[in-house]
Amino acid sequence: MSVYHDEVEIEDFEYDEDEEIYYYPCPCGDQFQISKAELAAGVEEATCPSCSLVIKVIYDKEAFAAKQEELIREEEKQLVIQKFHIMDFEKEER
Repeated sequence: MSVYHDEVEIEDFEYDEDEEIYYYPCPCGDQFQISKAELAAGVEEATCPSCSLVIKVIYDKEAFAAKQEELIREEEKQLVIQKFHIMDFEKEER
């Protein structure tokens, strides 16, 4: 069992869309971090790369997983729409 410096709600983290990582300030001056993939896998500990502190991330695992699945479906839908637009454009070019 880990000893947590604190317990923090996921909503209090800052999310970097490019890196797909959630960040939260650490007392040492760096930031705790946890990736979207780790959260999807059920990990609930965010670590600081500069010190030994660990915090527990409070989030609804089922709701998080459902949201990720919804985002994936929406991305796939957009790819299909783009593909059909390209096919229509190519037909018009002929």
